[in-house]
Amino acid sequence: MDSFSATRERSDRLGADIAENPGRYRVLTGERPTGQLHLGHYFGTISERVRLHDLGVETFVILADYQVITDRDGLGPVRDNVFHAVLDYVAAGIDPSLATIFTHSAVPALNQLMLPFLSLVTEAELHRNPTVKAEHAAAGRALSGLLLTYPVHQAADILFCKGNLVPVGKDNLPHVELTRVIARRFNERYGQVFPEPEALLTPAPEVPGLDGRKMSKSYGNAITLAMTSDETAALIRRAPTDSERRISFDPELRPGVSALLTTAALCTGVDEKVLADRIGDSGAGALKNLATAAVNDFFADHRRRRAELARDPDFAHTVLREGNRRANEIADRTLDEVRSAMGTVY
Repeated sequence: MDSFSATRERSDRLGADIAENPGRYRVLTGERPTGQLHLGHYFGTISERVRLHDLGVETFVILADYQVITDRDGLGPVRDNVFHAVLDYVAAGIDPSLATIFTHSAVPALNQLMLPFLSLVTEAELHRNPTVKAEHAAAGRALSGLLLTYPVHQAADILFCKGNLVPVGKDNLPHVELTRVIARRFNERYGQVFPEPEALLTPAPEVPGLDGRKMSKSYGNAITLAMTSDETAALIRRAPTDSERRISFDPELRPGVSALLTTAALCTGVDEKVLADRIGDSGAGALKNLATAAVNDFFADHRRRRAELARDPDFAHTVLREGNRRANEIADRTLDEVRSAMGTVY
């Protein structure tokens, strides 16, 4: 059995135990607030964290604002992005009275864990991390110290709250493995403080943008969760297709058409090829109408709840203030344990 098959088998057993014993688990998840959340975020990560939250798994959601500058020159409208994300999390089903939604920069003790953790990894291990290599190549610029140490920062995110469950796609498994290594090395060197978190492999689908490329706000091809139904319809109307009237699913040769089919498929639960056959020779106009209706129907309740939350201009700030308070309490306790284990209590 290869290593990934073994990981998949372990993840399947873990999933079964979570369903039976959700109280045993504490999950850390989140994202960099580089822009507003979109369909890729929803189907890729948000729906899974809501599922775990609904099962009764203790949930921590980090908005990693410090990590926005791993590969860029500035933070941009990070504050607005953070507040928008809070609205989307709660509208999607995360209960802020049960879950802890917090920001990276507001929890100093979390970031202090970086120093002892950095002593536990080698430069070669950091350079081997696939995300570091991919982000460095995409940035087309010198490798920053923050990007190089990004996996250790993620380990601090997970371990500050003693998270023992991390839902990830296959590509992010190396981050969880390095976190396990850091926890193990710390415990071996200083005494038992941290759990070794388990990776829960999630069936995160590939969600293309409306032009067939990866969905990204910077490409202008993303349907954000905050859009109205009219804004969604206008964006889909402008989506590129091609001159062939018969609709078929072929992501390589027909990226625009195929992206619209995938969007509709995710929202309706019907396979792309089945949808293509239904549309047949009706052309791109019919495809765009289908995709628009699918998105607007699927997200109607989310948008309604989001609009209700947004009527209170202090709602997101209140959620973050409470989440940051909880996160700081936990991070301070963990840092006290770390100092005690390391013999640096004075």
